[in-house]
Amino acid sequence: MARQTLLLAVANLLIPIAILVFATGFFPYKPFMTGLATYENPGWENIFKWKKQPEPKFDKLVFMVVDALRSDFVYGEDSGMKFVQSLIRDGSAIPFTAHATSPTITMPRVKAMTTGSIPSFLDVILNFAESDTSSTLATQDTWLAQLKAKEGGKLVMYGDDTWLKLFPDFFTRADGTSSFFVSDFTEVDNNVTRHVSSELLNSDWNAMILHYLGLDHIGHKAGPRSPNMIPKQIEMDGMVEQIYSAIENEDHLENTLFVLCGDHGMNDGGNHGGSAPGETSPALVFISPKIKKITEAIAKESPTKPKGEFEYYKKIEQSDIAPTLAGLMGFPVPRNNLGVFIEDFLYFWDDGIDRIQLLLRNAKQIKTIVEATYPSLGFSDEVKELDCDKSLSSGERLACKWQNVVQSMSTVATLHPQTRVNFLFSFLRDAQDTMSSTASNYDVSRLFLGTFLAFLSFGLTFLTLPKLRRISSAAIAYTLTLSLYGILMFASSYVEEEHNFWYWATSGWFFYLFISESRKQWFPKFIFHPAIMLLLLHRIIRRWNQTGQKYAGAPDIVHSVVIRGPHSIILWFLVGATYTDIMFRLSRHVARSVSTFEHGNTRDNVDLESTDINGIMGKMAILPLTVTAFLFKLAFTARDAPELTQGFNDGLLYGLGTLSLVSVAQMVFAGICLIGSWQIYAENRRSKARKRGAGSGDLAVALFDLLALFLITQTKAENIPLFLYFRCQLFFLTHIDLSPTAIALTTILLAQTSFFALGNSNAISSISLSNSYNGISGYSLPAVALLLFASNWAGPIFFSSAGVLLLGSHGREQRFVNKEELDARDWIAEEREHLMKQATKESEGRERRKGATDVWRGHIALLTLGVSAGLVAVMAACMVLREHLFIWTVFSPKFLFAGAWGTFFHLGVSIAWGSALWAAGKL
Repeated sequence: MARQTLLLAVANLLIPIAILVFATGFFPYKPFMTGLATYENPGWENIFKWKKQPEPKFDKLVFMVVDALRSDFVYGEDSGMKFVQSLIRDGSAIPFTAHATSPTITMPRVKAMTTGSIPSFLDVILNFAESDTSSTLATQDTWLAQLKAKEGGKLVMYGDDTWLKLFPDFFTRADGTSSFFVSDFTEVDNNVTRHVSSELLNSDWNAMILHYLGLDHIGHKAGPRSPNMIPKQIEMDGMVEQIYSAIENEDHLENTLFVLCGDHGMNDGGNHGGSAPGETSPALVFISPKIKKITEAIAKESPTKPKGEFEYYKKIEQSDIAPTLAGLMGFPVPRNNLGVFIEDFLYFWDDGIDRIQLLLRNAKQIKTIVEATYPSLGFSDEVKELDCDKSLSSGERLACKWQNVVQSMSTVATLHPQTRVNFLFSFLRDAQDTMSSTASNYDVSRLFLGTFLAFLSFGLTFLTLPKLRRISSAAIAYTLTLSLYGILMFASSYVEEEHNFWYWATSGWFFYLFISESRKQWFPKFIFHPAIMLLLLHRIIRRWNQTGQKYAGAPDIVHSVVIRGPHSIILWFLVGATYTDIMFRLSRHVARSVSTFEHGNTRDNVDLESTDINGIMGKMAILPLTVTAFLFKLAFTARDAPELTQGFNDGLLYGLGTLSLVSVAQMVFAGICLIGSWQIYAENRRSKARKRGAGSGDLAVALFDLLALFLITQTKAENIPLFLYFRCQLFFLTHIDLSPTAIALTTILLAQTSFFALGNSNAISSISLSNSYNGISGYSLPAVALLLFASNWAGPIFFSSAGVLLLGSHGREQRFVNKEELDARDWIAEEREHLMKQATKESEGRERRKGATDVWRGHIALLTLGVSAGLVAVMAACMVLREHLFIWTVFSPKFLFAGAWGTFFHLGVSIAWGSALWAAGKL
């Protein structure tokens, strides 16, 4: 047995190692050229009489980023940014929809806008590390570095401290704000605005960066349709008006270019990180009175309707910002840039030669990157004969397009400048598309090693399983589930819609349980068969939220029934029922613990007449906690999603609005910890007094119920009723005779099902930050990480813990779960009889403890086998399909989720917390 324990420990240790090794090969930093670019001779002097460089049109820059500024927030008919729309109409602004490539989160988007390059997907992880400095751009060429290097170059920055991490020691004056404290909508922006007026009067800077966060925080907390959204847009519009007025009236700002943009957008849930149209379509507006020179003949309607989904006006790549600023402000294009100068701004220069030079410098800069990628192909500046009529690879096609540029530049005969411009744009845009989609520089050896280590974990775990004399049906179902899951990981569409696999697998398992149980005994009423009830509940749960990609916006129960209408009565009735159920359960635990101290730490001599008093005491102890928890959720929802609280008394909502949500949440968490500590102390005293070999399981159930209260505190109000259905599922599972293998399979199925039922998916944008700051008044990475995980994995945590209770009740007539439903007199008689038997069977108790250890080890082995098998499948799919079109939008996020399931959930919840809960059941 010691050997099996050692093998299982090694197998679990290999899981995080395998994930880390694979990640370092799959998400390496892309190589970049160091140093700042300088102006070089563009060549072909015998044809063109180049000036030193085209004259810059601006000498100052105000770069205002409004985090998550989706295109329709500026250009749409419902936008609150009316002043920006007026600038578009009168020609003082040129609007675009910028395409932000996945991952659509702040750090990689800022990198794309400042370097013009395509950031590494690893920045998804680094983006959440508040103290991370490894992702600095201090040694890379950016437009900030170029502006700072200019004579008298000074930069100032106010807002998201991501800029301070990326550009350490770049700014003469700066005031950073944490981007992760999403509970704050106002102070985080006021901290930026308070500096603007004074800085507009200063003339010592040549670039001012402003990064507002409030709009993004509103999205995370309450979504794009929050009543707070339009007021925030109006506030941002007012800042644009203030800055534009200063540019018009202050002499030292006369040649200032004002850029308003979003780093990314948001989806209908208010989140981002994936590749949905709403997430990848931020607004981008270039503003200046001087822009009227190139917009006089172009009247733009504003507001307007989108041409496609969130596509307003002309669509460009976000990386195009870097070379465009380089041309407009007179500095070399950053060395690692893959952006293309925006064609609209070419007409600032009347001379066609200037336009050609701007594009040629841009093209030659990108050509150096193309040459490094395709070193065997010739990208010479001399005319060559190439066979461009055959079927061409990406590199050969670029070589042919570069030859078109070379030939047009080498032609002595007069060509219309626009012809050369067209050849240059053809090469630039093709090179941009090709290099942006070029696969990362994978370390294939690390990919193989990581996959092998995951497979080794699977093999070691398999060796710890007991030898089966006969194959059980549960083992067959378990094997079939893992095998099908592994196969489906190689198809992008199935990864996107993974929830359907778990929904159908769970339905099939419940139907099998119905058939299996019916053979043993036929329930008098078919409809009340536990497995049938499980199927009915499962049907409701799976339809509660639509998730995935294909049907993400389709009608579901929560939006079509529960919160439909002006009063949301159904929602709060179900929420209240969920809290009431937990209150009664917790009050029973407190009542038992009180009776323990009243009657000499045992229950043999309990006066039955005192049980009612103890029950009242239990309710009095728990009622304040559950009421406070309910009021916190009501106040939280009223503040962030008031449309869900319509119908409540206005006075009540006003009173709740005066509460400090941080303080109330802290009271709830403190109450949970206090009751939990009391239960541990009381059950420990009772266990010592009884001196018996097997515990009653009361403490495990008490901790489970307290955990449920914590989890619903971390859940959106509209999803809280799901926990009532989860509890009902657990109740019916206790009425089915499940083997340990069946319990492990049920735990896996319901953990996965509940994850998707709560609205999650394999897209990073499905990660919700709305409950990640409950009870926290400032940014703390450990606390936020814990709450973030708990809020997004609440369902799996619930069922992983429920699996421990089911396993503990196996062979003990379900005493862990439904013991509280017994009549008090019967329960006491049962306890007395059990104590008498235990006193005479000490040796039997030791055997029982040994058997319990074997059962728990077997349960962990089955869970580990499932996790390692899933990791092998996901890693193998990512390795084999690393050239796939959707590698960064589908398979890479899936690997990140698999890593979270394998480390935080499996090691942290299933093993660490599960072991603690199992030990509590033995007291």
